[in-house]
Amino acid sequence: MSRDESIDPDSPFSPTDSPHETIETYYETLRRGEPLTPFFSEDPQAVKLGIEETLVGYADIADGLSSQTDRTSEWTVESNSLRVTERDAFAWFHDEVRLSWHDDPTGTDESYDTRWTGTLEYREPVDRWQFVSLHVSVPVDRGKPETERSDADVLFGSEGEHEHGGC
Repeated sequence: MSRDESIDPDSPFSPTDSPHETIETYYETLRRGEPLTPFFSEDPQAVKLGIEETLVGYADIADGLSSQTDRTSEWTVESNSLRVTERDAFAWFHDEVRLSWHDDPTGTDESYDTRWTGTLEYREPVDRWQFVSLHVSVPVDRGKPETERSDADVLFGSEGEHEHGGC
């Protein structure tokens, strides 16, 4: 089977996507409110840390992303400094991303300045780059108003720590 034949025609991926293009396509897919699970490795050790959750293993990641897609809309994703390094079948990245979305059940709008880091692996079985780890964090001093911080935020805030959560 050729590389082109192994790609689902409904997939958001192109068979020539680089890790950088894969990350940009993830951002665009998030903006459109489309399913994000194809971007993650079906590995039981894959991990996704977001603004409000920790998801370990593909099953948890798929459930978390499905729930996020079902309850949110009107995403804004503004990448400010995407840097990607690729070595053989692995790539890692960091970015500063302005995120905004509408939480449909509560009717509220959320907005954060976030930091993203992650690792992608080129997965032969699916013939594309996929996340094996993704970490989205919010600096305590820039993420939420002081009145909305948890005890952990206050405890670790003076040390420059950050919250973990979801995107």
